[in-house]
This record gives sequence, C-alpha cells and structure tokens, in this order.
Amino acid sequence: MLIKSTTRHIRIFSAEVQGNELVPSADKLTLDVDPDNELNWNDEALQAVYKKFEELTAQYNGADLTDYNVRRIGSDLEHFVRSLLYDGKVSYNLQSRVRNYSLGLPRVSADINV
Repeated sequence: MLIKSTTRHIRIFSAEVQGNELVPSADKLTLDVDPDNELNWNDEALQAVYKKFEELTAQYNGADLTDYNVRRIGSDLEHFVRSLLYDGKVSYNLQSRVRNYSLGLPRVSADINV
C-alpha cells in the first residue's frame, strides 16, 4: 500500500521510482522537493533538505512505515524549508506559474535613497 505525505513543498511516498512509475515499497521512501518550482534552489540548500530528510528518517529506523510517521517527516521538512526561506538560503521563484507565498510574504528591501 502506498503511504504518502503531501505538503506545499514536500512530497514523500513509500515507494521507489522505477522508470517514470512509483512502485510501492514497505521499506523505502522517495522524496520530491518543491514539485511546483515555487522556490529558487541552490545545490547547498537542496542538499540541506536531503540531509534533514535522512536525519528524520533515521529517527524512525526499525519502526513500521505508518501514515503518521510519514506525515510527521513531511511536516517537519516543510518547516525546515520555511526556515531556509527565512534565512535567505532559498527565495520565491517569481517566474513560477504559482505565486502562493504559502511560507509568508516575500521580503522586499526598502530603498532608503528614494
């Protein structure tokens, strides 16, 4: 059975990617970060998300893959993405087809020379 967690910027599936298909798995998780390209990512920020994912999944090592556990990991990762945005490590992609600002309004620097 496929278990999943879907937040605005994080999607986790209890599955493996084979070709272009998700094949359900009882012991593997697949992570999809920002599938709508709402944010601008650099490699460092993306690797930080993957590292956090590994840390969170390690906490459940040996536990059954349950809906609750997978959703908890997804929620924690969504909060982590928010912290990256607030710290300026990622930014909103203003060219995205979706401008939801789900993590808060973008910061705009005030030009004091006006």
